[in-house]
Amino acid sequence: MAIQIMSEPPPEPAEVAKRIHAAIEDAMETTALRVTAISPGHFEIDVVSPVFEGLRRVEQQQRVYAAIQPLMAGDAAPVHAIDRMTTRTS
Repeated sequence: MAIQIMSEPPPEPAEVAKRIHAAIEDAMETTALRVTAISPGHFEIDVVSPVFEGLRRVEQQQRVYAAIQPLMAGDAAPVHAIDRMTTRTS
């Protein structure tokens, strides 16, 4: 078992939810977007976007994951899991 020493405390879940929200809005046009912090590192995302038109569900979700990928990268990533993601066009 490895010991990890963190120089700063992890960010508050509500702050991370705001960062997820901003990352998705920066990456695509949305008509509705809700990000809910479930617990530290775990979130639910609901996105409505015309960008999803004609895309399969997995492709829609891939667009969202691409937008938040920097928040999921590395050992000390603030996002560990998206527990539920809903994507739709309307």
